[in-house]
Amino acid sequence: LSQAAISQELGKAMQENWTHLEHIMKEFNEQISKLTWQEVAEKSREVPWIDRLNPKKGTFVAFLPDEEGEPGSSVTLHANKSVHQNAQRYFQEARTLKDKSKGAEKALMDTENSKSRQEKKRAKDVAAGRVKGIQRSKKFWFEKYRWAILEGGHILVGGRDARGNDTIVRKHLNSNDIYVHADLHGAPSCSLKLKDGFIPLTGITNLPEGVVSLQIAQNLGEGVEDARDLNEKILAQAAQIAVCWSRAWGSGGAAATAFHVRPSQVSKQTESGESLGRGSFVVRGKRTWHRDLPLELGMGIGVINGVPLPICGTIETISDMFEKWIKISPGREKKESIANKISKASGLTQDDVLASLPPGGCTIEDYGIMKKT
Repeated sequence: LSQAAISQELGKAMQENWTHLEHIMKEFNEQISKLTWQEVAEKSREVPWIDRLNPKKGTFVAFLPDEEGEPGSSVTLHANKSVHQNAQRYFQEARTLKDKSKGAEKALMDTENSKSRQEKKRAKDVAAGRVKGIQRSKKFWFEKYRWAILEGGHILVGGRDARGNDTIVRKHLNSNDIYVHADLHGAPSCSLKLKDGFIPLTGITNLPEGVVSLQIAQNLGEGVEDARDLNEKILAQAAQIAVCWSRAWGSGGAAATAFHVRPSQVSKQTESGESLGRGSFVVRGKRTWHRDLPLELGMGIGVINGVPLPICGTIETISDMFEKWIKISPGREKKESIANKISKASGLTQDDVLASLPPGGCTIEDYGIMKKT
């Protein structure tokens, strides 16, 4: 096989493992900014993912993970270039190189064997209903906040703290969105996004049974100019999730109340012109109330833009979207323990699961995810 074919395969492998390489390059460049190349070279002997350094060329050799997560095939990376640029260099080589080499042929065979082993392991995970969680250095914008999916794919985002509440209103509450808030002090400020959310991604193979593939979208709400004109069911779902994100979750009650208003009704200034503190807002004018909202959520497993994530929403939304899901209600078990159980059963990272759970103790009712092995 030609060197061109090997470069092509390695370029593809780099794209498939871009989060892994991005993390390595970030750590490497942080060390280079503080130490000399020689000092970094000495320290790298203790790092299993880095092999050789070339200070003159500004490059180093990094390993890609095999099916067991151990160092496998190696690639040469330019420290001053992105993962995408490094991968494109291999694709460029594939277009220009024609000569064959035994060493190159062996590298290709190793890559193909590694891919074969990965496919076999992936098949076992699929059969067990598990996804492969990804440790990421860069996350989607909405993961900074509490987030959930609503009917029609619309996303609801809410602040995790006072700073997050301010950011939600300042950056993520457009004039055609809706402001949602539980009728409780200290509840998160939430934005029901008219255009932002998720759409189904078809043609994806090798997904475990019950896992849904989605793509981030910014063109939802076709034909609707204002989120106030969305289906009343969607507005009620947003209100229900908002109360689940509030201290109502741990209050011992079974239901709570929330409201929604236009963004123009939300202000940081009082009538006297005094500016409120971080995370606090004044709501003026008429509010649309949602009462007797049940304190319960659903969680399914989705793959968003190729990244496995837990996806929360109302029971109705999640049970319609996913064949396998979990019902989450207020309870006495610590959410860290719940997250650990879900992570082991689903393959999702524990941090991602923990971030998606409501703020307090929980109890879960399984509808296929917590499969007994």
